[in-house]
Amino acid sequence: MKKRNKVNAEFSMSSLTDIIFLLLIFFMLTSSMIQISIELPESSSKTVAPTDYTVMMTTDGSVTFNGKKASFGQIENLIRRSIADDSNKKNATVAIVSEVGVPWKKVSDVMEIASKLKMRAIIATQPK
Repeated sequence: MKKRNKVNAEFSMSSLTDIIFLLLIFFMLTSSMIQISIELPESSSKTVAPTDYTVMMTTDGSVTFNGKKASFGQIENLIRRSIADDSNKKNATVAIVSEVGVPWKKVSDVMEIASKLKMRAIIATQPK
C-alpha cells in the first residue's frame, strides 16, 4: 500500500483581511486630520472663457455674486434663481474669482454647487 501525501494548497485569508482593515482605518483617520492649505494656481493660459455668473471671494470672508454682496450661505439660492430666469441654462458658467489665501474648501463648495445645478465652473487665475 502506498501512502498518498497530499499537500494542502489552501491559503488563510483571515490575517490578510485583518491587515487591510487596519490600514483602511489608519488612512481614514489620518486623512481627516490633514488640512490642505494650497494657494490657488497661477496660469500662463491666455484663454478667455465667457461666463454668465461671477462669484468673488476675499480673504476677509466677504462674498459677492455678480457684483452684489451676499453671504456664503446665499450663493446657492442666488445662482439657482438666476439660472431659472436664464434662457441659456445648458451652457451656463460660473466664474470663481478667489483671492490668494481663501480656503480651498470654499472654492470647492462653490464648484459643488455649480455641479449640483448642472453648470460649468471656471476658476479665474492670474497670469504668471
